[in-house]
Amino acid sequence: MAEVDDEELLLAVLNSSPVVDGRPTDLLHGPEAAKLSRTLGGCGSEQEHARLRQVRDTLQRLIREDSTETDGLLPALERVSLRPSVSVTGVAWELAAPPDDELAARVVLAWSHVITELPGRLRACANEECNLYLVDHSRPGTARWCSMAVCGNRMKARTHARRRRVEK
Repeated sequence: MAEVDDEELLLAVLNSSPVVDGRPTDLLHGPEAAKLSRTLGGCGSEQEHARLRQVRDTLQRLIREDSTETDGLLPALERVSLRPSVSVTGVAWELAAPPDDELAARVVLAWSHVITELPGRLRACANEECNLYLVDHSRPGTARWCSMAVCGNRMKARTHARRRRVEK
């Protein structure tokens, strides 16, 4: 089983509704959903996709809109438990969940881990036309864009063009 605090999984699910060519898309809906969920370690069922969409949409509202509504996360955790596994190296906790719920539960646990261990570092891209998210691992904690090469450059170019228009 993958680590419960799986940051890559969290970002993959948060970033599964990108804006492509100016239009919102949903990678957890339609024929691509099964492929994505299997790539992430899920079973690929429609119930799993629905659960992932609910978790994703709730987390996006929590992050982007500064919402406090967490009820959308509860269904992903209702049939889940953590089981201890004891060895000479200590206690490890393993997630026990029905196949349709496991991936969504891992996403919720990863979100909880990130906001606890890196408070304020999980954020939406500063480009309002983008619907992607990032975990800021920079030392000063000032990362603003999902990608400097894409959104960072676009935003800097817009700012530069705006300044030039004002100067004229």
